[in-house]
Amino acid sequence: MSFKSGVFTNQYSYKSYFPEKINKNLDWENKSIDTLLIEATRSLAGLDAYSTLIPNVDFYIRMHVAKEATATSRIEGTKTEIDEVLLSKEDIGPERRDDWVEVQNYIKALNQAISKLSELPLSMRLLCEAHRTLLSGVRGEHKNPGEVRRSQNWIGGPNIESALFVPPHPSELPELLSDLEKYWHNSRIQTPDLIRIAVSHYQFETIHPFLDGNGRIGRLLITLYLVDKGLLGVPLLYISDYFEKNRSAYYDSLNLVRTANDIEQWIRFFLVGVIQVSESSKETLAAITKLRENSEYKIQKLGRRSKLGLSLLTYLYGQPIITIGQITKELNISFPAASAIIEEFQKIGILIERTGFTRNREFAFNKYLDIFKGNKK
Repeated sequence: MSFKSGVFTNQYSYKSYFPEKINKNLDWENKSIDTLLIEATRSLAGLDAYSTLIPNVDFYIRMHVAKEATATSRIEGTKTEIDEVLLSKEDIGPERRDDWVEVQNYIKALNQAISKLSELPLSMRLLCEAHRTLLSGVRGEHKNPGEVRRSQNWIGGPNIESALFVPPHPSELPELLSDLEKYWHNSRIQTPDLIRIAVSHYQFETIHPFLDGNGRIGRLLITLYLVDKGLLGVPLLYISDYFEKNRSAYYDSLNLVRTANDIEQWIRFFLVGVIQVSESSKETLAAITKLRENSEYKIQKLGRRSKLGLSLLTYLYGQPIITIGQITKELNISFPAASAIIEEFQKIGILIERTGFTRNREFAFNKYLDIFKGNKK
């Protein structure tokens, strides 16, 4: 392959990296990419087809988004777990509240961006809006949320002179970002979409257009692209979990493109991730389907409370950690009725009381939570 990733340019006391523009066809020599592309396309299509068979799939999407938010934030050093994401701010300890808000912001940014795809094309404008939401009221809120940077940033090291990597100079960003946007929508390019988003993610991370939050927005871009191009009808593939589990290889692979012009190894790494995450997501949906069938079977035996029980079960798919107060509000029932149905759910093994308190008790749909933690048995 004749791919040239870019050049280092002198900038006063340091050298910044100017990546080559990507709005053109990409050819590759390694035949394993063709094999991986076919498998990744098949796996992704299988996930998309499977999702259409799942009733109330939007409830499960909320949990997938929560899992994605924790994984992508963990890459940046935030240590909020999926259980905590589902709690209210008041239930989070003060020492962990900043991390919790950052994860909630990511969830909000992703949901807003997905919903706006129906009225806005995939664009830097859309990513800037997501960025504004991402950095609202958290660390980084003073680093121009929603705006492409107008000053130089760098990655690693205490100062720019000793940095591991210095992205392009701010004066070069308009032409690079314009080229990136054109690449997303250029119908004359024959490069398959999965290859195109792999290259786009690399290019976005290399440009590093914001002062903060580039990693999270760059990973959010992958999901937006897949939905925008119709590769997924609903946002059920989130690759951050794969990147987080292979964090060193992820960063090394991106860096190898810049240092050795080796885009092919990055494409292979990315396609393997699409395959693994697609298959894992299908396994998750299969495990959820099995759990739903088992839970509904138990609830049907509750007699006159079975109808209310099925309503509660549906709510639990989107909010698997609950209080009695939440149930009275969401199902519009009395406190005694809510207490009674929760007690029944504990007896049949659907809910577990997790606080040990006599007041302000929390109940968890643990078997469902375990599926999203990787335990699909």
